[in-house]
Amino acid sequence: MSPFKSGFVAIVGAPNVGKSTLLNELLGQKIAITSGKPQTTRNRILGVAHLPGAQLIFLDTPGIHRAKGPLNVRIVEVALKVLREVDLVVFMTDAALPTSRADQIILKALKKKRQPVILAINKVDLVKKKKLLPLIDQWRESYPFKAIVPISALERLQVDELVTEMVAALPEGPRYYPEDSVTDMPERFIAAEMIREKVFRLTGEEIPYAVAVTVESFKERPGKDLIDIQATIHVERESQKPIIIGRGGNKLKRIGEQAREEIEHMVGCKVFLTLWVRVQKNWTRDAGAIKKFGY
Repeated sequence: MSPFKSGFVAIVGAPNVGKSTLLNELLGQKIAITSGKPQTTRNRILGVAHLPGAQLIFLDTPGIHRAKGPLNVRIVEVALKVLREVDLVVFMTDAALPTSRADQIILKALKKKRQPVILAINKVDLVKKKKLLPLIDQWRESYPFKAIVPISALERLQVDELVTEMVAALPEGPRYYPEDSVTDMPERFIAAEMIREKVFRLTGEEIPYAVAVTVESFKERPGKDLIDIQATIHVERESQKPIIIGRGGNKLKRIGEQAREEIEHMVGCKVFLTLWVRVQKNWTRDAGAIKKFGY
């Protein structure tokens, strides 16, 4: 009988390379938010994959970049700290983009560690094979990777091959989490993230980065298959508040409707979601506010 394998796996990479998309695919359900904008993820997100003979505990991290401002510095600190806590690192890059400054920062950090590293070259569906092979050779010369696997997280191309390489690289170990566990994140945290994702997807370039979401109340109605959620979308300036709300409240209504549908899928029952928008002046540059909002 083969030994049981388990371990903690960090998924690291530059902003917007598809880390959260990959995590959701690996788990078979959504726990990490995604958008087309970089730096959507701000926290370390834990997800557990249960396989025959193995348990993989994934830590999805914020995109590592050259940080400016207290919030972004804190985000990068969170991502780099994860490298000290894991048995295996999956380093994701974008096949359609040249090697970035962020990639170099990550490689430098990895060279100080001893964990095995697997390179996942994502978005290979966007490049031709003749361009992919030289790219693989280039990466192979830059670092002694345990394996290099070209994938498309969005199309689920070669994701199973990536999982096979992960399991091979992990040590023998116990089952750390019960078989029905998918994440250690509370539902109210994931609900707040789902609301923030809709702000990312439905507003312009500047607004999402000035937004934090807090869930003030998350309660089941007695005797009813219904959860009442009250949440606040925090912005930095008065001028940003009407952009979130929209004409006649239309934008806030769309944010709420789309978030509610995903939250209902997560909790398995109806949700009554109430949203407010409040100004927390210059919160991304305020260490106290950054801590208050959970970053």
